[in-house]
Amino acid sequence: MKKQQNNSTSLFGLGAPNDAYAQYFSGQSYLKPLNTKGVGAFNVTFEPKCRNNWHIHHKGGQILLCTDGEGWYQEFGAPARKLHPGDVVYIAPEVKHWHGATANSWFTHVALEIPAEGASNEWCEPVTDEEYNKL
Repeated sequence: MKKQQNNSTSLFGLGAPNDAYAQYFSGQSYLKPLNTKGVGAFNVTFEPKCRNNWHIHHKGGQILLCTDGEGWYQEFGAPARKLHPGDVVYIAPEVKHWHGATANSWFTHVALEIPAEGASNEWCEPVTDEEYNKL
């Protein structure tokens, strides 16, 4: 199994177990807030096979800056896109999507929340094992 390099030497480190949002993830993730004023910036690390539920960013959208490992990003109704360090993903407001690690690699991205008046996240159904295992 391909493991991420030592998390203490990864760009922003591992962070704490993402217990506050665990109900919206399949598998273990870790969260390290980098900035909470103005533009929210959060380092999110996924263990292999970990992914978040389908979700929608209302009004503000999101940008993912991929820093470590290999992951997936998929918009509802579209093919999944494999992600690598250096990839950038712009997620427009109102687009249902998910993101997470590949089956054999840890994955880390910095999630930037695009500010907007009344911005919110809507968490939807989990990505099923059947959907995920097709990748």
